[in-house]
Amino acid sequence: MKELLELYLAFLRIGAVNFGGGYAMLPLLERDLVKDRGWTTTEDLTDYFAIGQCTPGLIALNVATFIGSRRKGVAGSIAATVGFVTMPIIIILLIATFLQGFADYPVVQNAFAGIRVCVCVLIVQAVLRLWKKSVVDRTSLALYLVVFLMTALSGVLPLAVPAAVLVICSGALGVILGALRDKQ
Repeated sequence: MKELLELYLAFLRIGAVNFGGGYAMLPLLERDLVKDRGWTTTEDLTDYFAIGQCTPGLIALNVATFIGSRRKGVAGSIAATVGFVTMPIIIILLIATFLQGFADYPVVQNAFAGIRVCVCVLIVQAVLRLWKKSVVDRTSLALYLVVFLMTALSGVLPLAVPAAVLVICSGALGVILGALRDKQ
């Protein structure tokens, strides 16, 4: 029970500052869950993000569910998931209740502008961390460039490939290339 409460409280704290979505959360999750608590490794966290990208729901919420499950099974996944969503639900309810009357105030608009800048920085930091841990050789660089170009040019290409399809295809290619590498 103590470990379930610890999961709940850890993800309650993380969920309370979940601005910018999953990728913006990567540095916080890495520091809290990998470095401070030792609940997972950076490699596993990166894998959870990849899986979370192609499963329904928020990436960071999916990561909370995966880590909770890894720590304490179904009960752990429930504790981590509920912990993660508790504060956002409370905050959203408060904002929905009070923001409507304040949304047009310049101070509120300026606050949101500042938050957007901060979220951009957090996302760039997450991308750089993922880059260092994921693009480790020429093959992964080539795969990165193909996926990046397909994503960046999706508005120009005749067929836009959904992100989930890119993730699944990249995973399949990783399995194939790993099997070929193991044969050698």
